[in-house]
Amino acid sequence: MTTTTEAKAFQSFADFYPYYLSEHANRTCRRLHFVGTSLGTACLVTLLVTRDWWWFPIGLLVGYAFAWTGHFFFEKNRPATFKRPFYSFMGDYVMYKDIWTGKIPF
Repeated sequence: MTTTTEAKAFQSFADFYPYYLSEHANRTCRRLHFVGTSLGTACLVTLLVTRDWWWFPIGLLVGYAFAWTGHFFFEKNRPATFKRPFYSFMGDYVMYKDIWTGKIPF
């Protein structure tokens, strides 16, 4: 069953982000996202330094493995990545920043 919010066509990222946060209410899920984003970003930096492109799929695999574990086992919902990949990717980094700055509890 689809809720009104899920069915809504978001007009902007600003419209999407509150929905994104509602899908990350579980603290363990947020923590897993944080770890996955940190490791994925480390892989991206390693790719840029070494120019070894194998770091790209490794970074995606590590980042999404942590995030999706959080959704499937703790949040018990479907990742927004499946329907809104670009906004979801943006949301992950905004939430990451909001956790670093203390706006969202770790």
